[in-house]
Amino acid sequence: MTNPLILFSDFSAGSVRTIACLFLISRLLSAGKPQRKSMTAVLIGTAAISVMLFVTDLSGFYRMISETVLIAVCARRFQEADLRMSLFVGIFYEIAAAFWQFLCAAWLGVIFRSPAFSDCQTGYGQIAVWFFHLSLILLVWYISRRPDMAGREAFRFASVIALIGFAAVITLSEQTVLMIADDTLNMWTILAVVLMMSVLVFNMNRQYEVEKELATLKSEQAELLERDYTALNNAYAVNAKLFHDFHNHIGVLRQLLSHGKPDEAIKYLDGLQAPVKKMTDTVWTGDETVDYLINSKAAEAAENKIEYQVEVEFPRRTNLKSADLCAILGNLLDNALEAAKQIPASGQRSIRLTIRRINHMLIIKVENSFFTPPIKQDGALKTSKTGNGLHGWGLKSARTAAEKYDGTLQTSVADHTFRAVAALSYQGVSVE
Repeated sequence: MTNPLILFSDFSAGSVRTIACLFLISRLLSAGKPQRKSMTAVLIGTAAISVMLFVTDLSGFYRMISETVLIAVCARRFQEADLRMSLFVGIFYEIAAAFWQFLCAAWLGVIFRSPAFSDCQTGYGQIAVWFFHLSLILLVWYISRRPDMAGREAFRFASVIALIGFAAVITLSEQTVLMIADDTLNMWTILAVVLMMSVLVFNMNRQYEVEKELATLKSEQAELLERDYTALNNAYAVNAKLFHDFHNHIGVLRQLLSHGKPDEAIKYLDGLQAPVKKMTDTVWTGDETVDYLINSKAAEAAENKIEYQVEVEFPRRTNLKSADLCAILGNLLDNALEAAKQIPASGQRSIRLTIRRINHMLIIKVENSFFTPPIKQDGALKTSKTGNGLHGWGLKSARTAAEKYDGTLQTSVADHTFRAVAALSYQGVSVE
């Protein structure tokens, strides 16, 4: 083949590899998907690398290093991925790409009994190159069609590919059709083991990050519980003092009325009304923590001139723990209050809380108006507390609490209203 065609093929193959890696990084590291800017940067960078290697006649090792750096820079700059993990994925991805391209060329040579497939400068060699890259395109397409592939399933999928590669290179050492140097086979065998270990290390790191996130969620939930339980205890202490002194208040009122001082008696009752009035507006669910939480948020909404509507149908004696209900309600209502406060016109601020039971499902729905629409990134809400106050760790904490009861947390935006709906499965608890 002529040199210009080889140069164009190298550029095209390099573009496929780097774009595919950026896509994998978006899935593996929960980063943004490759956009037009990142695609343009990849094409320019790949063209520069291809020309550099074509002019200087450097080995493929320098291509791997250059593409790894290009991948990491583009992932960090345009997809906001973690640089350290982008380098980790980029390095082992390039090793895997070189490994599988070698396997494709070697096995095509074995099947067709020709060593020409191992030489990229020949037409047969280019067939092997594009056989691998077309397979890579199909693999990326398959993964893109499986948005649910994550966690253990993704780990099993990557492990299967790594094991197939290891078996393929071991089997290659037993064939007698194609002569391959022992040093070459030993090198690729070692790299196959390294690739399997890299999959294991990445999975361990992912589990560590998940555990760290869960620890942060538990810390956030503990702070929320401590705050609300403290306020709850203070509220009940005030009411306990009120009822403890009730007979004294009755005595004072009797004294005032018996001496013909009704105006003073009315003033005295007005002084007692404030703490009593807080109790008269209470939404009773049967759970003291939930009762307090709903009404404390109602008081905060009133202070900020936010319309606050509550409709509650709450089951009694269930296995739902107050701490988990507090995590869900507290975070959803806090997010709703934070978003509604951002609306300049007080008459447009609104929050609506609906709690319903359907068979053995508890539905908690919080709807609120907002000023700035929430930002979505890869299907998830992106936190922006410094802007519109929407939704970061709060939704994650609420979702974690809901999942304890085989539940879900769904969010949506429609008609200038943000809606969060938590569905929990509960069981009745008998009282002996």
